[in-house]
Amino acid sequence: MPGGRTHFVETCGLPISTYFSAMKLIWLMENVDAVKEGIKKKDALFGTVDSWLIWNLTGGVKGGLHVTDVSNASRTMLMNLKTLEWDKPTLETLKIPAEILPKIISNSEIIGKITEGWPLVGFPIAGCLGDQHAAMVGQACKKGEAKSTYGTGAFILRNTGEEVVHSTHGLLTTLAFKLGSKAPANYALEGSIAIAGAAVQWLRDSLGVIKSAGEIEELASQVDTTGGVYFVPAFNGLFAPWWRDDARGVCIGITRFTSKAHIARAVLESMCFQVKDVLDSMHKDAAGSEEEEFLLRVDGGATVNNLLMQIQADLLGSPVVRPADIETTALGAAYAAGLAVGVWTEEEIFASGEKSKSDTTFRPKLNEELRKKKVDSWFKAVERTFDLADLSI
Repeated sequence: MPGGRTHFVETCGLPISTYFSAMKLIWLMENVDAVKEGIKKKDALFGTVDSWLIWNLTGGVKGGLHVTDVSNASRTMLMNLKTLEWDKPTLETLKIPAEILPKIISNSEIIGKITEGWPLVGFPIAGCLGDQHAAMVGQACKKGEAKSTYGTGAFILRNTGEEVVHSTHGLLTTLAFKLGSKAPANYALEGSIAIAGAAVQWLRDSLGVIKSAGEIEELASQVDTTGGVYFVPAFNGLFAPWWRDDARGVCIGITRFTSKAHIARAVLESMCFQVKDVLDSMHKDAAGSEEEEFLLRVDGGATVNNLLMQIQADLLGSPVVRPADIETTALGAAYAAGLAVGVWTEEEIFASGEKSKSDTTFRPKLNEELRKKKVDSWFKAVERTFDLADLSI
């Protein structure tokens, strides 16, 4: 296929990967007889999880609605980012029949009503978004603003406004949100980190350094620095912006002075360095559209760790803002639904992103010279992870 992995990037923003729905659908069509037969008899439908939920909630086989929202559709590899419709040339190339696909709708509109057999009969279904897209709305991220969700991995998205920005630095181009059928679409650059909080789990479960994830903050706080130790959690390769399948984890700079507190602090720093790598790539891709003072909005379970948040601010050289409610994904879905039924306006949603008294802001304390030295050391450590996949067991 001309273009190889990047053949469809111009239309859908995504590289060819089994991670996205299109490749899974092709496999089903080629390998599962029931699917082949269902498509032939026009008795098969395909969609993402949201499609399945809405179809069932609105009647299922008794007239259920077959829809998906733009954010989930953008992860199938089949939607044209500019038209926000299924891309006909892509469907033809991949031999996927358009009639099995759901109708694409916005993130905020009255989709249908819940039918008999479910709680809340007659209630409208009015908000539908993918996980990270909902978090962007929950964080009220406007153009130029970014958010990072810290979980087992980490997901960083930056709103590029109504412009589709194609990355030249290893990031994905995606839809951010479209809050209404007639509303303009907002787009985003996205970078994913495979191992963030999972590195803390590794310290706990595999090494027994800590007994619970919450203990890492106290342990890492026992030292002021990592003592020159750098940890890169490339357990299964590195994701954005490096994209190195051959990378494996390393811990360098160890001396007899090194304690488990230094290792714990290096693990926390590794999460923050990886987020910085992605954000630096975003700044390069979106050059010229910087806001006056960049700040990072954060959410996810790991953000309760104050030391982690302070380290993140120090390494970025920018403020990090943690909202009082860190469950921003659910909040974003609620915002979208409330907007559709008139509970609030879009202006009110995005005004909520202005710093409130209940938010916590972490400001950088590290001087610029030391920050640069630490970043250079991190790059040395990252380079040491390359070409290690064939190490003998």
